[in-house]
Amino acid sequence: MLLRVTSLLALAPLACADVELPALFSDGMVLQREMDIPVWGRAAAGESVRVRLGEDVRTTVADDRGEWSLTLAPLPAGGPHVLRVSGNNQIEIEDVLVGEVWLGAGQSNMVMHARHCVGYEEEAARSDRPRIRMFHEDSGPASTRQWQGAGSWVRTSPESMGGFSAVLFYFGRNLEEKLDVPIGLIDSSISGTPIQAWTSRAAQFGCEALAESVADEDEWYNKFDPEQEQVAHLRRLAKWRKLVDEERAAGKEGDRREPQNQTELHMRQGGVGGLFQGKIAPLAPYALRGVIWYQGEQNVRRVWGRNYSVPQAVLYRRHLELLVSDWRAQWSRPELPFAWVQLPNFADGREGCDWPTLRDSQRRALSVPHTGMAITIDQGERTNIHPHEKREVSRRLALWALGDVYGRPGPTSGPLYASHELVSGKIIVSFSHVDDGLRSPQKGSLQSF
Repeated sequence: MLLRVTSLLALAPLACADVELPALFSDGMVLQREMDIPVWGRAAAGESVRVRLGEDVRTTVADDRGEWSLTLAPLPAGGPHVLRVSGNNQIEIEDVLVGEVWLGAGQSNMVMHARHCVGYEEEAARSDRPRIRMFHEDSGPASTRQWQGAGSWVRTSPESMGGFSAVLFYFGRNLEEKLDVPIGLIDSSISGTPIQAWTSRAAQFGCEALAESVADEDEWYNKFDPEQEQVAHLRRLAKWRKLVDEERAAGKEGDRREPQNQTELHMRQGGVGGLFQGKIAPLAPYALRGVIWYQGEQNVRRVWGRNYSVPQAVLYRRHLELLVSDWRAQWSRPELPFAWVQLPNFADGREGCDWPTLRDSQRRALSVPHTGMAITIDQGERTNIHPHEKREVSRRLALWALGDVYGRPGPTSGPLYASHELVSGKIIVSFSHVDDGLRSPQKGSLQSF
């Protein structure tokens, strides 16, 4: 009897539970123009929920799990509007704009804030652009699928712009200048994370080409011993400090990057699918125009001390293809535009790292329809894994979006390898996307082939 009463008491609040919305639905939000607008949330089981945006009014009823969803009619660019959601309570979301919405995700080069990049002072001074808003998904990894998320919409101003993802902000600014509509940018990124953390577990375990490596990754993650790893990290740190001191004393330039704390990385990544469940699932099916992705640095190692029979850099093509198809399925958008940044040149001295092969995997993944890639081989810094010039990276992503997504005239990609042949002891390489030919920004012949 006591158990039954406790259960009833636990269920009692649901009878008059307030209507709740995901964090994305908050003041200052930007909705995607000219598309159906999904709205969803939670309430008491069986509760009637009413949603109003302008003259469009829709109602639905929460199911037996307290979940509800409905779809509002498309709107043209403009605003501000007020979104009203009512049930047992009423929520009013103000200053709602309608324009173009893009999701940006990945690891540290997507995270990298504008204040840490080249040209920040100059760019901040001209960044009073309240029509560009950014939502940073603040949640971390999760062991189960999350729906709520965390974060708020922030208007672009000289004070706020420095804390934005530089790549995502400059991409959005390029679009606003060309399209002249409000721009909503959703930043869901976190440093030092592999692609395995960003794709759903179901998709990865269901992919035959990745089954071995994913199972091994999962086993390794679950067996990870934080205390043992912390001891090992302190040993690596002491060895690294000794080496740096010796190189400095000898006047040499060495690798100044401190060894990564694997315990911190372990907690940040959340294992196979952990970041998908915590940082991507809460965003779907919010209406988007497309996705930009900047990640791969964490997957350049040939192996991770695990039992992979195929190098990670080779597998990355399959992982990226799967990520695209998985996210498209989450949004029920089989042609959702998706582009990524090809990793730039970087002199990685760590044993077993294979940047050229991973770049080639990124190129090969372009076989997936409605995808694009910003080529940045010339934008890297030889000894810095985080290049400071992000404006050009964003410009190249925007060229793809403006051309392939919005149908504007102009180039959509830098030169891409197409084929090669052997002729009289020479290798003749053919490229696509070369317009009137290959040229070097510097005078003279092309270098570094």
